[in-house]
Amino acid sequence: MAQGSKRTGANWLLWIGIAVLIVILDQLTKVLVLGSFQHGQGLALTSFFNLVRVHNPGAAFSFLSDAGGWQRWFFTGIGLAASVFIVYLLRSHPSQRLFCFALTCILGGAVGNVIDRMLHGYVVDFLDFHWAGWHFPAFNLADSTITVGAACLILDELLRVRRAK
Repeated sequence: MAQGSKRTGANWLLWIGIAVLIVILDQLTKVLVLGSFQHGQGLALTSFFNLVRVHNPGAAFSFLSDAGGWQRWFFTGIGLAASVFIVYLLRSHPSQRLFCFALTCILGGAVGNVIDRMLHGYVVDFLDFHWAGWHFPAFNLADSTITVGAACLILDELLRVRRAK
């Protein structure tokens, strides 16, 4: 095996390792919340931030949360399909750091939320930001890494277009 191939394989494994770390941290935070709070219970930590225990059977912003149960398998399937595609992209482009970092964040978050759907039938959310009576929908570490990954994908594309000019 050529030295370049070894390096490419190592890069791919590094990205997968980071995604696994994200999944572990996500699941650890959710286990702590499940063990510390009853459903609907919360703890005010600041004037704008609470820890809460919320169950979201839907997707972002509780999309399809009241759809009757089929959405659990629909979103699980989407998460699994996206994960397979992301692993393919990571293997195909392991040296593109920002692109792979973005995909790794999305992969870790997607797998973390798929695990929730498989284990519980819902995603455990617990970060609740609010201000002057307005509450942002509760979310979790997996959601945060997906958001960071999406922002990094946009940045990567903007930088790619800029370099092409």
